[in-house]
Amino acid sequence: MYQAAPDPYCYPDSDVLKNKADLRSAETLETFETAMTFARAEEPLPAGRLSARHYRAIHHHLFQDVYDWAGRYRTVRLTKGASTFCYPENIAGEMTRVFTWLKQHDFLRGVTAEQFPPRAAHVLAEINAIHPFREGNGRTQLTFLALLADRAGHPLNLDRLDPDATLDAMIKSFRGDEQPLVTVVAQLIEN
Repeated sequence: MYQAAPDPYCYPDSDVLKNKADLRSAETLETFETAMTFARAEEPLPAGRLSARHYRAIHHHLFQDVYDWAGRYRTVRLTKGASTFCYPENIAGEMTRVFTWLKQHDFLRGVTAEQFPPRAAHVLAEINAIHPFREGNGRTQLTFLALLADRAGHPLNLDRLDPDATLDAMIKSFRGDEQPLVTVVAQLIEN
């Protein structure tokens, strides 16, 4: 569970995020959120140039049926376990930094299948450390990774994704070891 205090995103005296369906149970909200984001993921993604703005549009697309703040950067400090994510006042600048780097590297187009995983994993690790949204960061990261890979000519097979290994790799990347995340990305590339 994420910790954010004070948290205007949650119902009073609750850790349940305020949502469009006004669901007050964490379990019910999780079921609703999963159904809504799965349905939106089946639709075409918003057009864009793989920019920070495009990244926000992807989050909005996926979560627009669930949260009023879909696609907007969070305004509270956020931790998960021992990890403290980017302070909200720094999110916009850090996202600009990451997406400027990505643009300077031509969105990883022209890199080989061997070069793509470490570069994509680095971008993913950076975005994860920023954790720009109050909820839905992982799903947005995965959706963006698939789009980035496709546009770079290295489409992914997400059926190969091992959620536990991916979570472990994300945690390790937060602590500075990106190699497990490189391995995860490499295993997803279609051969």
